[in-house]
Amino acid sequence: MYSRLYIYSDGGARGNPGPSAAAYLILSEDGKTLKSESRFLGKHTNNQAEYEALIDALQNAAIFRSEEIVCHLDSELVCKHLTGDYKVKNVELRRLYDKATELRKCFRKVSFVNVPRTNRFIQEADRLVNEKLDETVGKDA
Repeated sequence: MYSRLYIYSDGGARGNPGPSAAAYLILSEDGKTLKSESRFLGKHTNNQAEYEALIDALQNAAIFRSEEIVCHLDSELVCKHLTGDYKVKNVELRRLYDKATELRKCFRKVSFVNVPRTNRFIQEADRLVNEKLDETVGKDA
């Protein structure tokens, strides 16, 4: 068991909507990557892919039975939805928001931090997203 885990998640779509993928990294307090994964989502918007990446990460973080999770996202919209700064108006994003909110109950404390795309772990998640899209739909999509 880990007292605190760090999640870095990213989602992307080629076109909006278009072929999309989600990826995440789960790190221990000492910076060790415990798990990283990506998956193809099909046709979604970029914001939907961002939520899907976070949901995947939270589901997998629950396996480690950590009390605290710090989620790092480069999506300001998703981050502000989850911190309560923005209302969720889109029906599909509301469904994903509700799913992410339900997963928060698996942990004692969950926080959300908006980080720039230049963050090295976000860049790694972005690389995984693009790698998954390249292998699934090709580089020209």
